[in-house]
Amino acid sequence: MGEPVISVDTKKKELVGNYRNNGREWQAKGAPEEVNVHDFIDPDLPRAVPYGVYDLTNNVGWVSVGTDHDTASFAVNAIRRWWTTMGKERHPKATRLMITADGGGSNGYRVRLWKIELQNLADELKFPITVCHFPPGTSKWNKIEHRLFSFISINWRGKPLRSYRTIVQLIAATTTSTGLKVRAELDRNKYPKGVKVSDAQLSAVNLTRHTFHGDWNYTIAPRSRRTK
Repeated sequence: MGEPVISVDTKKKELVGNYRNNGREWQAKGAPEEVNVHDFIDPDLPRAVPYGVYDLTNNVGWVSVGTDHDTASFAVNAIRRWWTTMGKERHPKATRLMITADGGGSNGYRVRLWKIELQNLADELKFPITVCHFPPGTSKWNKIEHRLFSFISINWRGKPLRSYRTIVQLIAATTTSTGLKVRAELDRNKYPKGVKVSDAQLSAVNLTRHTFHGDWNYTIAPRSRRTK
């Protein structure tokens, strides 16, 4: 009882600049805010990658706004930052962590690097991490979608996301009548794509598959330290 349960996912990537953002915002008549209408795909344009962590028990959210690639390393580091900044204070007696996540993306059940990074996190936290992935086509049931991301979208609708600072501030300013609070942080670390994980590395993960759909539900326990 009382153990932390979090819902995680990557929100839609956003162009950073003077671009149109869906929604409406009040402006004085005759003084519309000029923005670029067409968001043509350009790999050189800066993009924000918001990865969210929603604490189901406390109704609080954490969002790491990345400036590089949406990888498993980025995803797990966002969870690490949530724990360091918010989680351990709200769950001081935690002996395990449960994560609910979609079945694909940077935290997908087939992503080897996701399991490697979670093993590193479990070793740091010194307690097991249980992951429950939603089956394909059911990501809408992931709590973070309608308890955090939807309210962020409402809060910044119609506002051009001109800078990373603007994005972080708008996310952090998101609240609801039910008491939702959100913290956000810019993550400028580099997370290269295409990191290879060998069979030997994967087999070293201390992973126990659950009886029910063990590919979607599993627990990664800390590895015992070697005695000298």
